[in-house]
Amino acid sequence: MADKSNSLYQQHYQQASTTPEAFWQQQAAALSWYKTPNAVLTQQDEDHYQWFSDGVLNTAYLALDHHIEQGRGEQAALIYDSPVTGDKQRFSYRELRDAVAQFAGVLKALGVQKGDRVVIYMPMIPQAAIAMLAVARLGAVHSVVFGGFSAHELALRIDDAQPKVVVSASCGIEVNKLIAYKPLLDDAISKATHKPDYCVIYQRPQLQADMQTGRDLDWQQAVAKAESAACVPVKATDPLYILYTSGTTGKPKGVVRDNGGHAVALNYSMQAVYNAKAGDVFWAASDVGWVVGHSYIVYGPLIAGCTSILYEGKPVFTPDAGAFWRVCAEYGVNILFAAPTAFRAIRKEDPHAALQHYDLSQLRSIFMAGERLDPATYQWVVEKLHKPVIDHWWQTETGWPIAANPTGLTQFSAKPGSSCMPVPGFNVQILNESGKILRPNEQGYIALKLPLPPGCLTTIWGNDERFVDGYLRSFSGYYASGDGGYIDEDGYLFVMGRTDDVINVAGHRLSTGEMEQIVAGHPAIAECCVIGIPEPVKGQQPLALVLIKNGVEVDETILQAELVAMVRQEIGALACFKQAIIVQRLPKTRSGKILRKLLRQIADGSKYSVPSTIDDPASLPEIATLMAARGLISAP
Repeated sequence: MADKSNSLYQQHYQQASTTPEAFWQQQAAALSWYKTPNAVLTQQDEDHYQWFSDGVLNTAYLALDHHIEQGRGEQAALIYDSPVTGDKQRFSYRELRDAVAQFAGVLKALGVQKGDRVVIYMPMIPQAAIAMLAVARLGAVHSVVFGGFSAHELALRIDDAQPKVVVSASCGIEVNKLIAYKPLLDDAISKATHKPDYCVIYQRPQLQADMQTGRDLDWQQAVAKAESAACVPVKATDPLYILYTSGTTGKPKGVVRDNGGHAVALNYSMQAVYNAKAGDVFWAASDVGWVVGHSYIVYGPLIAGCTSILYEGKPVFTPDAGAFWRVCAEYGVNILFAAPTAFRAIRKEDPHAALQHYDLSQLRSIFMAGERLDPATYQWVVEKLHKPVIDHWWQTETGWPIAANPTGLTQFSAKPGSSCMPVPGFNVQILNESGKILRPNEQGYIALKLPLPPGCLTTIWGNDERFVDGYLRSFSGYYASGDGGYIDEDGYLFVMGRTDDVINVAGHRLSTGEMEQIVAGHPAIAECCVIGIPEPVKGQQPLALVLIKNGVEVDETILQAELVAMVRQEIGALACFKQAIIVQRLPKTRSGKILRKLLRQIADGSKYSVPSTIDDPASLPEIATLMAARGLISAP
């Protein structure tokens, strides 16, 4: 294990903690500013801070033009790989800059100026990244909405962001099906109170969209006639984008990211956390509709001078469970970043990793985030790939990792189930309900001491009161993460799940995340979810919903008995763990997060609404039927 006391990590952590202004001024100096900031950290009031308030820059310039000026114009900036269409495309930094400048010219001609909003509703195609960077080039504010979201949800976001222009595509492509985007967009605009002036539609050959005269423009035709647009300087504190958190209901919650702090933080994280250098091939297997796609498909890798992979496919079924390994081998991927659910899907389809016969010699490390990395999945990936697997934890709100094994600073020994150490800049504390700091190994609320480092959300779009009330009022002087966990005696952080993923069994507060960790360790189980269900005497009792690995035959009664014994041995009889149900699928968002709240609502008999973010709505009635068959709930 690395020596924490004398490591480069410790130097950075101490500097960021004790002299944050000097530390972040040094990190800011690594970027090419139009006006270098002198005011590093400014406190506006009790709740609000600004980073680099007098600095001037342009994020798209940092991501593209700067590298061309440094002689890397012919290096690959973006590689597009689409197993669902068979298309592959490679953009050098110069080619991507030219495409971005040209599309920025389209938007400029439509009246888009600094501070205007542009909603981007697109599939995983190069034009999505080009549109994001083009908006940033003009100093405008983009809001990417996950392609295929319902018309209702898209309408809510249009009304909240009030875009001058919406950029979309004619269709998205899933496994064996096309999703027509244009009818969803037209329906959303008809529902929305705010009407955008224009829609720019990228026509895909698989499905052509009908265009509305006067409002709709064909991307390809508009670009052919456009003049290139130059970068527009903006203040570091000006917004770069609005990103709506998944699963919101009612009025959407738009996280606002600034330009300056975001660029500084991402550039630092690419080096300190991911150990990525200019020229490295970086693949974040996510979607531009999520924060990972913003931070580590588009902005982080390009600001750092890497080659970024943009993948339009799945970890399985496009065409098989070897898809990830094929991409890594074909493009010489050095750093792979994906959600644990992707690897659980691969493990379920190919438990013996028989399809892992590709040359992965260039792959240095595998990062996982977005949900809890259970030790069973961690061990499987390590065993099959013989590569370092780094669990790290962050949120849409923070925009970059809160805790990680900082491979660019020091390599710590891994502890399965832990996201390792707080990243320099984040002061992570475990608090009880009254805000008292807890001792090592005591579970509580994970909170971040203010001020947050650069790159974190600055407010909620159009609703600062919601920002303050939602994040800063639970514990004075802290940002409440909404997650629970503990820090062990070595300083390792264990994130056990959302604080509402704690159940009360006969007065004992128990973590369902801890139970999931135990259940997932059974050799037959590919994936699981534990929720609390009502119990008349004890208040609640745990229920495990489990997916079985492909090709594995089990008796449900025997499996349940084995799981009960495992939980009893690790936690004790007080857990009252007695029920496990085999399911065919779990309800998840498109980003792979299990919708535990929905499952709890089904178990409680509460009314629930199916969110637009769900990937497989049919899983809900299936699970309700299975619960009813066990007598756990009334028949649905």
